[in-house]
Amino acid sequence: MFHIENMTPKDFEFAVRLSNTMNWEATKEDFEFITNLEPNGCFVLYHDSERIGIATTISFGQVGWLGNVIIRENHRGKGGGSLIVRKAMDYLTNVGVKTIGLYSYIDRISFYTRLGFKFDSKFIVMKGDAFFEPVEFPFKPVSKDDWPAIECLDRKCFGGSRSKLLELILSDRSNICYVYTNDKKLLGYAVAKVSNETSEIGPMVCQREHTNAALNLISKLLGNLKRREVSLCLPEKETEIRNFLMQHGFREQLVLARMFYGAPIVNDFVYVAESLERG
Repeated sequence: MFHIENMTPKDFEFAVRLSNTMNWEATKEDFEFITNLEPNGCFVLYHDSERIGIATTISFGQVGWLGNVIIRENHRGKGGGSLIVRKAMDYLTNVGVKTIGLYSYIDRISFYTRLGFKFDSKFIVMKGDAFFEPVEFPFKPVSKDDWPAIECLDRKCFGGSRSKLLELILSDRSNICYVYTNDKKLLGYAVAKVSNETSEIGPMVCQREHTNAALNLISKLLGNLKRREVSLCLPEKETEIRNFLMQHGFREQLVLARMFYGAPIVNDFVYVAESLERG
């Protein structure tokens, strides 16, 4: 019989092992991070006494995100996946979320459609090695004084306040962040989250009329990442950025579907996802 419990630190090793059967390159620190942000919103699925699946969520006011969802292969197709996703959806709804987003593998669109999600758009995960190219804009490193303006711009793009996430990312001195301003108004920002040998660019938000600045923000980050492998997830429609990256050896690794339950997030910003599990 299936049952669901909240994820605790004793589950992290299992969650990492299960996630990495899908080559997600997850670590214990990843699950510590998400459970600290959303302590009651991460779940473990059991069949009798055996742990067989996980789901993580995060809430940002009226917007929530469904992240790592995975069931052990020998237990798939038996209803456990739908059960834990509904549990996650109920949790988010009960904390006030009106719109739930997720990134789905293309072959899993029908699964989420049956649960009430609707396809929104395609996103591309790209990977490559950092490179240096001169930039055309006088970007400045982020300071704490910039945080309120960053959070305001980000909220306009994302539809909910990601302040609890952004403050952790921006305060981590191993990460790199630049802002783009004009006449003292913040028009864009971009972050690279840095580990020992790899880095993930995101989030990035820039006003649509400043697309060239967005491309240069990415280039500025790449120039500071020194031979690390870099990944990022961006909308398929951002062809100018994708072509620029492919010209420098980046490859398109994965195509995903962004889906929403409830009203979709509608905006016209140049956007790079913070991560697959948090939007």
